[in-house]
Amino acid sequence: MRPTLYGSRHAVSAGHYLAAAAGFAILEAGGNAVDAGCCAGMALAVLHADEVNFAGVAPIMIRTAEGQVATIAGVGHWPSRIPPDLFMRKHGGTMPVGILRTVVPAAPDAWLTALRDFGTMTFGEVAAAAISFARDGFAVFKLLADEIALHEADYRQWPSNAAIFLPGGRPPRVGERFVQEDLARTIQFMADEERAAARRGRLAGLEAARAAFYEGDIAAAIVRHQEEEGGWLRRDDLAAFRCRYEEPVRVRWREFEVLTCGPWCQGPVVAQALLMLDHAGLDGYGHNDPAYIHLVTEVLKAAFSDREHHYGDPLFVDVGLDRLLSPAHVARRVAAIDPRRAMPDLPAPLYGPARHHAASPGMPERDGDTSYCCVVDRWGNAFSATPSDATWRAPVVPGLGFVTSPRGSQSRPDPAHPSGLAPGKRPRLTPNPAILVRDDGSVMPFGAPEGDSQVQAMLQVVLNAFHFGMDIQDAIDAPRFITQSFPSSFAPYRHFPGLLVLEDRIAGATGEALGALGHRVERYEAYSRKMASVEAIYRDAPAGFVRAGADPRQPAYAIAI
Repeated sequence: MRPTLYGSRHAVSAGHYLAAAAGFAILEAGGNAVDAGCCAGMALAVLHADEVNFAGVAPIMIRTAEGQVATIAGVGHWPSRIPPDLFMRKHGGTMPVGILRTVVPAAPDAWLTALRDFGTMTFGEVAAAAISFARDGFAVFKLLADEIALHEADYRQWPSNAAIFLPGGRPPRVGERFVQEDLARTIQFMADEERAAARRGRLAGLEAARAAFYEGDIAAAIVRHQEEEGGWLRRDDLAAFRCRYEEPVRVRWREFEVLTCGPWCQGPVVAQALLMLDHAGLDGYGHNDPAYIHLVTEVLKAAFSDREHHYGDPLFVDVGLDRLLSPAHVARRVAAIDPRRAMPDLPAPLYGPARHHAASPGMPERDGDTSYCCVVDRWGNAFSATPSDATWRAPVVPGLGFVTSPRGSQSRPDPAHPSGLAPGKRPRLTPNPAILVRDDGSVMPFGAPEGDSQVQAMLQVVLNAFHFGMDIQDAIDAPRFITQSFPSSFAPYRHFPGLLVLEDRIAGATGEALGALGHRVERYEAYSRKMASVEAIYRDAPAGFVRAGADPRQPAYAIAI
């Protein structure tokens, strides 16, 4: 549908074309990949206003030109005072939509941490585009219009949400101007506080912008709203919060080092699936032929079983990731795959007890959110970030224009679950930025939105590019498939055993052959956002070019020069 874009200097790819343009302008002004990535990421919190939230989550991975890798766990923790058995005791083991899902908002601190330690510009400079898009508005695009209409009833639950997302009492239409004045004032206030402290230097200014959000007037308004609505977040939760640097997960796959975020998110699924597929062997398989789709699907089921039974905040849970990525575990998982028959559900865990999950009928509704952006600059720095948090899951803070992170929806109500709720514990995220590093010095930041589909689409793009030899855009455009044979990461954690969904461009005969193998095959449209939207930039070191691609499944665009 689109060509791969080639450039000799730098490139940006982002989930909306205006975010890509904003990040590119920062590069052209002399900023580095981190400056540009933070600019694009904050812009996405305005442009993808339904599914990215300025006060949400923003996990970030950075690889410097010198080879240093930093992973900023841009996800907040549960309030320190919340009872760990709250949802089991008062809500029958369910997690109601609304204020009780609130965790500490992490995204503002994540952007500021990245800028402080790896950027060169001020918060005000990189936030200027987000402020402008919020204050002056932008044209509503189809995905935004469709998603707000889909969640109209959710937005109507809270007058503060309806005032922004249902202007004039109805969902906005394609081509209308969408304005977020309160959000513009909030971000501008942080920039103004930075400017007032600028005489003490750039770092003091960045710290002042952080204090404006986590300690000053914004924090006071957040906590007042929490107290009025029955939430648990308090001033000390906000004031003490800092995003953690976490070690990346590193595995060898062929001539690549695969860098993913840790098991506080689902990132290691990509690494484990690549190891399993290499152990199984892919030689002789045709792209998207029935045998190939069957093998990848069964491998993903095994990796999702390990995610379900072991992943959680490693500050609270002994995940045992080294064991899950070990050659012995990989070999045992692959040996259990039958090339002639699909597993009817998740395979059992190899360590510890299995957990029972009731099956859900039919097809899943779209429950993803999130966007993505990546940057490679002229010096060779790479930036990868997956900002998120839907604005229809909880109330907007009146006057501030954002929802205080409802990412608690990705914790389990049962504290005994590895990703179960506990005070101070982080939910297990779906957003998971990643980077590939090739032995020849080439680097590829990549990632995607869309919940549990993210890692599946990311895996397929890597295989398309580096096993089947497709160029970056072709690897992104190629038809996809996803399994739903595991409990969803989102409350209410629906589970569809055996369900395999194909994009409609995959041949009918292929679907029939997969059905004969025991998969319950369903279809999405030809280019479905439910299959995720991968953005990627490949810095080809031997050739001296950057190659950029962006997924046509949403209004994502890349720019390279």
